[in-house]
Amino acid sequence: MSVNVNRNVSDQFYRYKMPRLIAKVEGKGNGIKTVIVNMVDVAKALNRPPTYPTKFFGCELGAQTQFDAKNDRYIVNGSHEANKLQDMLDIFIRKFVLCSECDNPETDLHVNAKKQTIGSACKACGHRGMLDLRHKLCTFILKNPPESENSCVKEKKEKDKKNRKKDKENGSGSGEAGNHNDIDAPDAVDGEDDDDDWAEETTEEAQRRRMEEISDHAKNLTLSEDLEKPLEERVNMFYNFVKQKKERGTIDSADKDILAEAERLDVRAMGPLILSELLFDVNIRDQVKKYKRHFLRFCHNDKKAQKYLLGGFECVVKLHQSQLLSRVPIILKDLYDSDLLDEDVILTWAEKVSKKYVSKELAKEIHAKAAPFVKWLKEAEEESEGSEEEEEDENVEVVYSSSARELKVETIKPEKAEEDDDLDIDAI
Repeated sequence: MSVNVNRNVSDQFYRYKMPRLIAKVEGKGNGIKTVIVNMVDVAKALNRPPTYPTKFFGCELGAQTQFDAKNDRYIVNGSHEANKLQDMLDIFIRKFVLCSECDNPETDLHVNAKKQTIGSACKACGHRGMLDLRHKLCTFILKNPPESENSCVKEKKEKDKKNRKKDKENGSGSGEAGNHNDIDAPDAVDGEDDDDDWAEETTEEAQRRRMEEISDHAKNLTLSEDLEKPLEERVNMFYNFVKQKKERGTIDSADKDILAEAERLDVRAMGPLILSELLFDVNIRDQVKKYKRHFLRFCHNDKKAQKYLLGGFECVVKLHQSQLLSRVPIILKDLYDSDLLDEDVILTWAEKVSKKYVSKELAKEIHAKAAPFVKWLKEAEEESEGSEEEEEDENVEVVYSSSARELKVETIKPEKAEEDDDLDIDAI
């Protein structure tokens, strides 16, 4: 059964089709593996080598891959469902096949091994662009570039030249000495000139453009090298980046740069842990308000990042235990009110004491101090659910008083729901 290459397109007459992935699980225990039976056919429909999507699966799943081109066997270690792999293939197609301008899959990849760049050229609209080298697959593509049509043409031309030369040496050309068709033209005027970049512009604008291009290529090269480094080293690089921003006094407006650097180093989820260590101290309540935008860029709709924020919060309490331990519930409420922590993340954290960031004894104390706030969260949830069932025109809101350290229940009129619940971080 065939499906649209771009599955976002529902048109049944869409002309770019590919076979649906067929996956077969083989082996047992530690030797279990998933063989993608029709990977060659799928790759042919995408105009990509079959090793590329297979390696992409391995990068996304954190699994090893095996290629047996002679027997057309492409393997991903572990047991994986065909539907899951099909969804991952959609991501591969979006990143490495579809044109960024016209969304057609008529693109060719061009690898420049010397400059360590990967270009994409669309035969449908003519758009040319550079691929984002942050994905681990790009390292594999740079080491294993696709076979271009030009190289095949060149090989064929060289082979024809050798054959003609051989014929002449064997005397097959005698009697046809006057036939100028058999005479090879000099390389300088023979067909296509292989080196079409023999002359360069020397204007100031052209020189400036070339310098910018070299600078961009150098950045891409550094980027691909950084992603090859161990996680601990990448985390330290991110730590030093944020620390430098803070020391220079540019940290307040650097929230976008900090997020971009975390994504570049593939440590986005751990960002709040590093930021907590560098931006929070005994005045954490004021700092939560000051750096709310910085943390929101990481924590908004990202539960993993929120868990790391809770870990960073525990570390800050450890450093300033005498001043902050008694204020744990109030600080947690500040984080909750600032939309940095979701209710379910806090409740999950409260269920189990962990010694990952602090000692077990201190972790127990922090959880004990947080108990009133956790209790309030649970009761607030129950109260709101009960009020919705009883009356449609009233809401019961639980208000936490940090000064009185007690719970109050107030009945308020419901506000009109906003049409768009998406949070605009830039507007904060």
